[in-house]
Amino acid sequence: MDITIHSSFLPHTDPEASLQFYRDVLGFEVRLDVGRGTMRWITVGPPGQPDTNIVLQPPTCDPGITETEAALIADLMAKGTYAAINLASTDLDAAFARLEAAGVDIVQEPKNQDYGLRDCAVRDPAGNLVRIQATERPARVEED
Repeated sequence: MDITIHSSFLPHTDPEASLQFYRDVLGFEVRLDVGRGTMRWITVGPPGQPDTNIVLQPPTCDPGITETEAALIADLMAKGTYAAINLASTDLDAAFARLEAAGVDIVQEPKNQDYGLRDCAVRDPAGNLVRIQATERPARVEED
C-alpha cells in the first residue's frame, strides 16, 4: 500500500493575510483559490512538491457547526491552540530571519531541542502555530 500526505487543512480568519503569509513570506505556490470574501479555500504548497498541499479554509465552513461550536473555535483560534503544522527547512536560520523581517508573531527563536531537533515557531495571521524544523539534525552532546 502506497499512502502519501496530499493535503492538510488550516483555518484562516483573513484570506488575504493568510495568502500573504504562506505565499509571500514562506514562498509557497498558490495552487487553487476558490470562493470569495471570507469564504475562500486557498491551496498552497512548497515549490518542487506539487503533491503536498495546505488548504487554508474558513474555520466554520462545515454546515453542521453550531453557533456554540463556532464560538468555541473562535476562542481556541484566538488563543492559538486550535491548529498547528510542522514544516522543515534546509536553512532554518535563513527561514527564521525572513519570518522575523516580515514581522510575524514569533513564538520561539531557533533552538536545539533536547529531543534532537533544531526548530523555531511562529504564528500565522489566524493564530495557527507554525513550527519549522531544520532538516539536518544537530549533533547530540553525550553526557558523561
